[in-house]
Formats: sequence, C-alpha cells, structure tokens
Amino acid sequence: MQEFVTHSEAQTMSLAASVCQRIGAGSIVLFSGEMGAGKTAFVRGALQAYGNGAFVSSPTFALVNDYGGSPHIYHFDMYRVQDADDLYSTGFFDYVREDSILFIEWSENIRSFIEDAYASNVVSIDIRKTENENERIISVSGGAF
Repeated sequence: MQEFVTHSEAQTMSLAASVCQRIGAGSIVLFSGEMGAGKTAFVRGALQAYGNGAFVSSPTFALVNDYGGSPHIYHFDMYRVQDADDLYSTGFFDYVREDSILFIEWSENIRSFIEDAYASNVVSIDIRKTENENERIISVSGGAF
C-alpha cells in the first residue's frame, strides 16, 4: 500500500495521473471515501493520464458514465446498489473487459462481490478528508501497488 497527501483538487488530479500510469486495461478501481472526498476529481485526473478528454461528472443519477477511449473508461456510482441482485441488474458484469478500466465510487456496497470474482484486477483507492479543508489522504493498494 502507498499513501499520499494532496492539498488541492489540482494536486489530487495530478496524483491520479501519476497513479494511473500503473493502472492498465482490465483493471477495476474501487474507491472508498465520504461524499465530497475527491473521488470524481481523481477520475478526472485519471482520464487526463489516459489522454481521454471526456467531460467527467459524478454518475450518481446515471449509475454509469461511459467515457470511451483506449482503454475504454467506465465510471460507476454504486451508492444505491446494495446486494448481488442489484449488481447483476445493472448489467455491471458486461462492462468488465480486457480493454476497459472501471472506476467505481461507493465500492463499499459491492466490494466483496468484485474482490471475490476479480481479485487480481482490483486496485483500491481510499480518499479521506482531514481537518484541513482541502487536504486529502489517499491510500492506494492492490495491483502494482
């Protein structure tokens, strides 16, 4: 596991670009962290690292945003998914492919299902706020970490 500290959204995005140099196609990135911690900002930085100019927004209401590109990027919000039946009903497993990367917010709700099925492809990223309004502690584990 590696731990980093950022002091702004721009630094979080820059760190994401650096971290994503070690995250390739076929990976499933599981985010944890409270609302407003910077998960979507991290995904913005990741897309920049992959040369993907798509507009990044939280997929809260859409469940999944498809950003295309190479690797093909999918961005999920699993806040409302509570069990295996919910996960299957989203069509989630159709998105898991060798040419794609899945970024999943609120992974706490589905972590066990994903880790059991795809353990070697999982990268976990935990983003925590601190007492300093803009500071974040970002822990990265799994995969090449």
